[in-house]
Amino acid sequence: MNPIWVRFSLAEPDFERVRGSAQDADVNIVKDDGTVAAKNGRLNFTSSTVDPKLGTVQLRAEFPNPDLRWLPGRFLKVQILAGSQQAYLVPQSAVSQTEQERSVWIAGADGKATARTVQTANWIGSNWIVTAGLNPGDLVIVDNLMKLRPGTAVEPHPVDGAAPAGAPAASASTDRAPADAPAKR
Repeated sequence: MNPIWVRFSLAEPDFERVRGSAQDADVNIVKDDGTVAAKNGRLNFTSSTVDPKLGTVQLRAEFPNPDLRWLPGRFLKVQILAGSQQAYLVPQSAVSQTEQERSVWIAGADGKATARTVQTANWIGSNWIVTAGLNPGDLVIVDNLMKLRPGTAVEPHPVDGAAPAGAPAASASTDRAPADAPAKR
């Protein structure tokens, strides 16, 4: 029981993202409220096959357990961090999706709305993780999207809570939030 092994599985697409750096990955045990209960777990097993029924790959992490805090048979939440990536958090409501692409409306320097194609990864809470298509300082329009057409005039004004922590908040009469705060996954 000390150390304790925690077995878990990842969906095949998620495993592909951590595959190359799995041995250097940080594994944490997470409490129900989302805070980290134990850090620095070490992956000590990765399956060589995908479960055909579930589409998952089995993994196992080892954690020190000197006070026997975790007992065998207990269910735990595990977080695996296998690198970082430069990305932007954008409210899901600001991202339009078609069969071919995802896009957002940007308020240009000239005060006109322009559609911009973006690439998204997963989401965090109510925000998409945008990995390509935005630049630091871009102002993403987050409100009144149905009224927008290319070249529509927009006027900046503050939006409460629309920007990620530490980013300056801004918006437009067609509300917008800045896409200049990097997010780590």
